[in-house]
Amino acid sequence: MITLFYRRLRRILLVCTLLICADINLYSQAVNQRYQAYIEQYRDIAIEQMLRWHIPASITLAQGLLESAAGQSTLATIGNNHFGIKCHGWQGRTIHRDDDAPNECFRAYDTAYESFEDHSRFLAPGQRYRSLFQLRITDYEGWARGLKAAGYATSPSYAQSLIDIIRRYDLSQYDRARSYDHFVVDHARDANADGQPQHAIFKYNKNYYLYARRGDTFRTLAREVGVSYRRLARYNERNKNDQLEEGEVIWLEKKRTKAPKEFKNHPHRVQAGESMYTIAQKYGIRLKSLYKLNGLSPDYRIQVGDLLRVR
Repeated sequence: MITLFYRRLRRILLVCTLLICADINLYSQAVNQRYQAYIEQYRDIAIEQMLRWHIPASITLAQGLLESAAGQSTLATIGNNHFGIKCHGWQGRTIHRDDDAPNECFRAYDTAYESFEDHSRFLAPGQRYRSLFQLRITDYEGWARGLKAAGYATSPSYAQSLIDIIRRYDLSQYDRARSYDHFVVDHARDANADGQPQHAIFKYNKNYYLYARRGDTFRTLAREVGVSYRRLARYNERNKNDQLEEGEVIWLEKKRTKAPKEFKNHPHRVQAGESMYTIAQKYGIRLKSLYKLNGLSPDYRIQVGDLLRVR
């Protein structure tokens, strides 16, 4: 009887352990995806700031990731403050949040780009961080430890946290960059005429894209990105008067005929809810090209589990 009880207990503990491990794994994947998306969105801005101010792009990205929780913190979502910089004589907009003390004053910005620019201006001119600018641009470890020593943050593990992020996401590669994508940076720098935040611009398959928001149309997006709304609709193989769904991918240039090279021997497996059109949008390829690559007619109805060549 006791033996049976212990067997059941071990089985229950094993199941619980597996469930906990699964939850941890899913959480880690979500964090990793959020970090990767942040890096993709802001790497060109970090490189541009590096070339202008001599601050390693890896350090800027790592600080942004850490201080803003990859853009998800309240300071970032409400005040566009990605670096946790407090007011300290600031004359612009402010936001108050509990930090080392209750209800502390933090700087607030109209755009994320302004936060990146102010971060550079915060570090570069003063005496406090002057010694860091004597370091090599590729010495991210020296920069991380120097920021902690100069009092940028109070956490004892701040420097090591930055170093760990840089290593995990290979951010040091951006410290060797000699150019950046001007379209992405210029778009991030410009504020919308109506005061609404700009859409983040991403690059994939030698093309630019963004994610539609609720209420977006090809006309509203065209005003923001400087492309004719008729042309924008044509690039996405849609009617120019279509109402766009929140979260759908909108390409800003004519799509390619094939997916990137890494998909040469890796077909796409159709998932529930996908269509030929959404798959074409996912890889930035033309719908007719997707049909042609797979020898399919336009009236073919795909099934979950189908394998489709995308290159």
